[in-house]
Amino acid sequence: MTAVRAHTYAVDPADLEEFLARRASLIGTVRGSHPGLTAAVLVRLEDDTYTDTWHWESEAQLRAALAAIATFPEAPLTMALTRDASTRNGLIIDQR
Repeated sequence: MTAVRAHTYAVDPADLEEFLARRASLIGTVRGSHPGLTAAVLVRLEDDTYTDTWHWESEAQLRAALAAIATFPEAPLTMALTRDASTRNGLIIDQR
């Protein structure tokens, strides 16, 4: 079953370009050691906050990547450009 980690946060518009570059670097690094990451989808919401949903082939792969988060130097660099961040994990039970 596909697992999802959903992040919500705000990014200062002046930092958006740098944030996107750092996020792309982080995604590449994570995929290099955890190929179970199948998609990372960033959506700007109408209130100018973002939902960033990372899709994993399985819950085990998601958990393995989370356990290794300290080995990804891009993670704190990327998240330093966000504020009001929260995360939730879930499993996709229906997709059409």
